[in-house]
Amino acid sequence: MFSKNLSKLRKRANLTQYQLAEKLGFSRGQIANYEQGKREPDYETLGKIADFFDIGIDELLGRQSREKDIFDDADALMFSDKEGFENLSEEEKTEIRKMLEDQLEYWIDKKRKDK
Repeated sequence: MFSKNLSKLRKRANLTQYQLAEKLGFSRGQIANYEQGKREPDYETLGKIADFFDIGIDELLGRQSREKDIFDDADALMFSDKEGFENLSEEEKTEIRKMLEDQLEYWIDKKRKDK
């Protein structure tokens, strides 16, 4: 799953393997090997790649936490019928989702502390 996700993220960012390698301080061959599933990165490398794409390691590996699933459900519920949401820029949508995610994390943490 990692190999496909890395390739998808790189292409979504409109980067060649060489460009991504340069930005991360890796060789192009290293990126190619990861994307072809010939090599697996160590934890530090996973962190560096995840940070570059501004995602979590679990997401990079194709896993989602329960809280992420809940956020996705809330996202779908809140925006499935809201007129105009689709007309927002991707940056605006990302900012809104981040604010909602921060609120979700706050309330989950608060609930845990109250127990």
